[in-house]
Amino acid sequence: MFSILHAEWFKLRKTKIIPLIFVGPLVGLVIGFSYNFHDRIVEVVGDQWILLSITMNLVYALLFLPLITGVLASSICRYEHQTGGWKQLLTLPVTRGKLFIAKYILLMLLVLAMQLLLLATLYIIGAIKGFTTPFPLEVFWKSILGGWVATFPLVALQLWMSILFKSFAAPLTVNVIFTLPSVLIINSERYGPYYPWAQPFSMMYIGEHTNNIFFIPWEQVVFIVGGSFVLFFAGGYLYFQRKSV
Repeated sequence: MFSILHAEWFKLRKTKIIPLIFVGPLVGLVIGFSYNFHDRIVEVVGDQWILLSITMNLVYALLFLPLITGVLASSICRYEHQTGGWKQLLTLPVTRGKLFIAKYILLMLLVLAMQLLLLATLYIIGAIKGFTTPFPLEVFWKSILGGWVATFPLVALQLWMSILFKSFAAPLTVNVIFTLPSVLIINSERYGPYYPWAQPFSMMYIGEHTNNIFFIPWEQVVFIVGGSFVLFFAGGYLYFQRKSV
């Protein structure tokens, strides 16, 4: 498995897509520096750090994080779709199952790296702006890891779509179609908790329910995030096992 991961990492580096993981934190950096933290707003929210996180996540967690999963997944299958790459790859002594899992693990590690960069960005902005309250590391860890866990099903679906479609743009189009409605659905108490593309924002939003795991009910984590992950991962895994090359 390690050799497969190493080979996939080498191919992904050749796509020059790795710098994209810095785009999200840079967007957050610009938003954080441009936002004016009025005393009245800070009093309502209760903490400068929490206000900073909420402000950055309005764009990052709601739009950028779900969309970037499609870009990364399309890139990791790009070589295989060119000049009979799947046939060449599957002639090697490697099972399809291990190859699918290796690609998925590498994608999740890239998303995790992006989340950690966002955490560092939060601290840098607060330090430069001179926030006086302590850095709420425990709360932010829950937000950062929650956003990462919320992408488990999205990455699985995008990997499935990237294997299914030869076109680089097709999986991205599917992702955009399902991501954009989350801007409206997230405000719905009826549909928001059940929409997979809204979960990254819900699990990164530091609201009143800080005692809940990842700021949402445990049932939502298990049945919505976990259930959609099992569905999308199993679908992609089984499709790849039967895919003709």
